[in-house]
Amino acid sequence: MNSHNSAAPPHRRRFTAWVSRALMLAVAAGMSVLPTPAHAIGVAVPLGTAGSFAVLAGQTVTNTGPSTITGNVGVHPGEAVTGFPPGTVNGAIHRGDTVAQQAKSDLTVAYNNAASQASDASVSGDLGGRTLDPGVYTASSSIGLTGTLTLDAHGDPNAVWIFQVGSALTTASASRVRLVNGAAPCNVFWKIGSSATLGTNSTFVGNILALTSITVTTGTTIDGRALARNGSVTLDDNTITRRTCATGGTTSGTTSGTTAGSTSGTTSGTTSGTTSGTTAGSTSGTTAGSTSGTTSGTTAGSTSGTTAGTTAGGDSGGNRPPVGGVGTGSGGAARGLNATEITVGVLLIGLSLIGAGVFVVRRRALTAS
Repeated sequence: MNSHNSAAPPHRRRFTAWVSRALMLAVAAGMSVLPTPAHAIGVAVPLGTAGSFAVLAGQTVTNTGPSTITGNVGVHPGEAVTGFPPGTVNGAIHRGDTVAQQAKSDLTVAYNNAASQASDASVSGDLGGRTLDPGVYTASSSIGLTGTLTLDAHGDPNAVWIFQVGSALTTASASRVRLVNGAAPCNVFWKIGSSATLGTNSTFVGNILALTSITVTTGTTIDGRALARNGSVTLDDNTITRRTCATGGTTSGTTSGTTAGSTSGTTSGTTSGTTSGTTAGSTSGTTAGSTSGTTSGTTAGSTSGTTAGTTAGGDSGGNRPPVGGVGTGSGGAARGLNATEITVGVLLIGLSLIGAGVFVVRRRALTAS
């Protein structure tokens, strides 16, 4: 056999080696930029009518001192709500009525929803000193908080945290839940398997959904809700502020835009139409203004005002899905391709081209041999 049949020509061997090295480098680069697997991010818990309550209990609500509650206060099947005054309720008090009954029913649904969501990670002991990304965190038994717990949304206003606590939650005096980078109090949920006790002068954030009771000790503030299914809620000189996530232009933007637009459109349209049909026409149609100054000005002004108001409202927030405690909510917003995904796509195309080149070179080498 001739020597040229036993091996590929030197230039072909060099080219094949170069292509092999390029292929390995491309694979290594691709592996370095591949995104890490995403968590099964939790979905905001739907509170239903319980979302209108800042404090809700099964047996009693008892307050001591000048507490300030922003939101409704209710109890069912119990009827006792005491301590208001000296406490202040910026909302309604429902003592064993049908409103409280429905809210308690919705609270049970919310509790079960929070308990059933898939867990991202396990936590235990004390949450103080930790920084947690959005997700569902599960503690098999009791959990504590000493110091500061930080919840980082990384710029996502729809980020959701759900804590599934198997037994009790106990926070130390002066402990704190801190939200950063766009995190919203309305999207933090604490499902407590028994009771929650918040230490004196602590700052707590989120919606507490406790199976039994909630005790909020002296000077503690809650940026969220204290909702106890079966037991009581005990307060002592506290500030509790019910939070709801903005629903964007879909509801508030459209409504306010339509109202303001219609009002201003009607007023300006009528005025301009009355003064001068031609002037009104220049705003919402010359022909309409000329035909009937006052009538067409009013109609066109209202129509254009409503249309502009609705459009502006939708544009300002209509792209965001409803989130938060009231309503169904969602865990995140849709997005386009990010830089990592684009890079990976380019690398995959490059790998395909390199593979094709290797195949052609090898095929020619075999043919020549």
